[in-house]
Amino acid sequence: MLEALYLNLGQHDLLSDAEKTQLASAMSTEKYCVTGEDIVPIGSRPIFSTLIVDGFAARYKVLENGGRQFTALHVAGDFVDLHAFLLKTMDHGIVALSPCHVVAIEHNKLRAITEQAPHLTRLLWLNTLVDGAIHREWIVAMGRRSKTSHLAHLICELFVRLQVVKKTRDMSFHLPLSQAELADVLGLSVVHMNRVIGTLRRMNVINWTSHLITILDWARLVEIAEFDPTYLSMNREPR
Repeated sequence: MLEALYLNLGQHDLLSDAEKTQLASAMSTEKYCVTGEDIVPIGSRPIFSTLIVDGFAARYKVLENGGRQFTALHVAGDFVDLHAFLLKTMDHGIVALSPCHVVAIEHNKLRAITEQAPHLTRLLWLNTLVDGAIHREWIVAMGRRSKTSHLAHLICELFVRLQVVKKTRDMSFHLPLSQAELADVLGLSVVHMNRVIGTLRRMNVINWTSHLITILDWARLVEIAEFDPTYLSMNREPR
């Protein structure tokens, strides 16, 4: 059940069998969330952090006028709220964008890991640092890239992250987001979102059929996106 988490953490440094066992023993309740369900509500004070075993979820903020902005996408192997262990009160929500299988690790068990397993603690810390690095890339994309480049960057990032946890097939991956939800990621209207997707299709770098994205020209897509995966810290080395 935790294979995606092991792959996610193990891309950064070797994860020992003892550390895998410690993570598995720390997990408590599991749950299946339906599309559109809040996995972690805004304003809640969770006593556990939630791991995505399978599915897609998004971090979001809601404006006073009802507008919504997604600030992160989470896939299998991601903790959606590891930071809640220290922040306590959630100033944003986490919503399921597809049916999600999740499992919780109680904060008292996370505290025990921080006290007893320094290397595993560093890997979990790095997990939150990579979340922060992704946020920085999203801010740059939102403010300085063209919307075509922004979408291309998102596709590159998701492909690489999903490839790590073995959720791709050749150069294809499943993205169960509607155009309205993608618009909430890029900060666009649905009409503009449709045009941006159409631009990448006409450039013949992707094929997007229903919820299946196939990358036709990876090198060209990377060039359009100005994509450099350094921020994902994917080199395995001592941490």
